[in-house]
Amino acid sequence: MLYSLLYNLHDLFSPLNVFRYITFRASLAVLSAMFFSLAFGPWIIGKLRKLSMTQQIRDDGPKTHINKAGTPTMGGILIIICILLSVFMWGDLKNMYVWVMIFSLVGFGFIGFFDDYLKIARKNHKGLRALYKFGNQIVLAFLIGIFLYINPKDPYADVLSVPFFKKWIFDLGLFYIPFSIIVIVGSSNAVNLTDGIDGLAIGLVAVAVLATGVLVYISGHRGLAQYLQVLYLPGTGELTVFCGAMFGASLGFLWYNSYPAEVFMGDVGSLGLGGSLGTLAVITKHEIVLAIVGGIFVIETISVILQVISFKFTGKRVFRMAPIHHHFELKGWPEPKVIVRFWIIGMMLALLSLATLKVR
Repeated sequence: MLYSLLYNLHDLFSPLNVFRYITFRASLAVLSAMFFSLAFGPWIIGKLRKLSMTQQIRDDGPKTHINKAGTPTMGGILIIICILLSVFMWGDLKNMYVWVMIFSLVGFGFIGFFDDYLKIARKNHKGLRALYKFGNQIVLAFLIGIFLYINPKDPYADVLSVPFFKKWIFDLGLFYIPFSIIVIVGSSNAVNLTDGIDGLAIGLVAVAVLATGVLVYISGHRGLAQYLQVLYLPGTGELTVFCGAMFGASLGFLWYNSYPAEVFMGDVGSLGLGGSLGTLAVITKHEIVLAIVGGIFVIETISVILQVISFKFTGKRVFRMAPIHHHFELKGWPEPKVIVRFWIIGMMLALLSLATLKVR
């Protein structure tokens, strides 16, 4: 809204013409979202504590986590508010992809909110039943997939692009809808599983969305897309502003969520951010690249799957505890060491994902 107001005045004051540049508005989105996070954070954390929205710690988890009991959770509300405020200020609200992203962020955030609320309001409650939790996620992802599939402005609506190769483009037809559901729901729950120690998930989200933002900008820029041999998707460049807002809000939240955490994001944050990353990948045809840039999220998810399968069929566990970050904690790694090392790997994977632009 602020973007439209200021840009419409550029005929009267020529310097305002700068607002037509996506990179300029994306930078403002980063700064605005981070400012809102730092400004509203103490108040929201205080409210969560006052309302007794505090974390319950698993009895079978690492013993070092016992002292985390009573820490406010559902801090993802802060993240979502800051992203929305920043996007409403600097994004082009006439762009349909912006509204798809808002729908994804808020929709998955609501599912996480109800899951968190049930766990907190009803002591020892396990949250939403799996049927309702995954069912609602699938419905949201299905609606997004259908919308993108029938979008007449997208010349590659049902296409899967394979990185590292120039002409590896596969037409999935109607199968693209279930494929998009798998990507979006999988991404949402992968971030949720990774959110187990202070700052780990939000730091990795910041790294992933920064790299994704670069890819999004290139996909929406005709000249760069042609030069780097990636699919040119008209209108998607505006999502760079959304990525900027996500990055700024993530950094702002990390200020409070870094070890030792003053607040946890809860499912409202992890499902909302994970769903947004998945939706970004589907819109810009970077689904496979998402698996690279979010490699830690993939590893965390696989560790849980292997643990469940192994215990069910053999009665033995592959890891001391899953997700895998808990395995390293139980091996004696201090929590900050696990976090920083996983961040380092996440940064390396982000660089690898950007390298796919040139290796084609």
